[in-house]
Amino acid sequence: MSQPARTSEAGSVGVVETFHLDLPDPVRLDCGRELHPVRVAYETYGTLSPERDNVILVCHALSGDAHAAGVAKAPPESGTRDGFGAEERDGSSAKGLGWWDGMIGPGKAFDTDRYFVISTNLLGGCRGTTGPSSADPATGRPYGSGFPVITVGDMVRTQRAFLDALGIERLAAVAGGSLGGMQALEWAISYPDQVDAVVAIASTHALHPQGVAWNAIAREAIMRDPAWQGGHYYGTGRAPDAGMGIGRMVGHITYLSAPALEEKFARRLQFADDLRYTITEPEFEVESYLRHQADSFVKRFDANTYLYISRALTYFDLARQHGGGSLERALKDVRARTLLIAFSSDWLYPPAASQDIDRALRSLGKPVEFEVIDAPYGHDCFLLEEARQTPIIRRFLARGGAG
Repeated sequence: MSQPARTSEAGSVGVVETFHLDLPDPVRLDCGRELHPVRVAYETYGTLSPERDNVILVCHALSGDAHAAGVAKAPPESGTRDGFGAEERDGSSAKGLGWWDGMIGPGKAFDTDRYFVISTNLLGGCRGTTGPSSADPATGRPYGSGFPVITVGDMVRTQRAFLDALGIERLAAVAGGSLGGMQALEWAISYPDQVDAVVAIASTHALHPQGVAWNAIAREAIMRDPAWQGGHYYGTGRAPDAGMGIGRMVGHITYLSAPALEEKFARRLQFADDLRYTITEPEFEVESYLRHQADSFVKRFDANTYLYISRALTYFDLARQHGGGSLERALKDVRARTLLIAFSSDWLYPPAASQDIDRALRSLGKPVEFEVIDAPYGHDCFLLEEARQTPIIRRFLARGGAG
């Protein structure tokens, strides 16, 4: 199996810093509550044009954050680029690199010589934006499970309020993979007059039942950990790291494919030339790898945030929310040009889901392009196959004349 191609000829945005902005007004939520105060963590790359017409909003997936590109001024203990093949790909620089560094920068897919790229940590996050670990103004203590249940629509509404505070009215494009792609599609429906283009990668109009089921297992693992304490574990000296680690293991396997696991691990033993006859220690390389993923993840991510964001992405259903059960009706007011990219081996967000969107947009006479990239790494392809996505995205954006 070949390794994913690299974009070595393109440049870096350099050392970057994460900033924070407090929204002036409450955010109205789909659950009927209002949230205030709300702080948003964000980073920017490139230069804003005098007309403010070259802005691209990049939206992250479940475990991402605002640090999408460049090298963090203060690298975290564990970076967001801790997925499949990250150590081989990034070497010692992995902790400081943004999660989509290969896609954002001079000459890259989202070219910062042309565009002003903004990345925010989404609502409910644990990396600088208000979420369950933030202080509830009513009590002075972290919200915990008292944080309101949120949706992808709430995340996008928060991003709209954030951009209003920056004085940015219109977006040249909204882009993202997985949950980030869901946000991009939600933008096109909720704010059709404010988005010129959408790039939704390895995404869907609604998570398939198998994906809903795997997310349910991950949440159960967290909530059944006694250290979860009903979601109010902050300051107690105990956190549901065991349950969170299992949830990460489950989630990570859904992001991969059987051929990718076979190629990387096969049935190779981890520590010995023969079985050690143990049930408590890993015997196989793949078992050790999953433990490493779990240990890294719990160092940087809050368990309650995982619960809330996982629930939000399972709620996401464009046909139900916007079309009375019809995807075509949900998309009827979309004005943005749309690019859909899917990957042949992605069984969690399969190409068929993007094809549904493509078919619905075409039936409405909307401008849409759909590409399926033949790649073996499963859902993680949107993070790994950067070089193969780059020319597709660059051509798509250039055709629109944005920026």
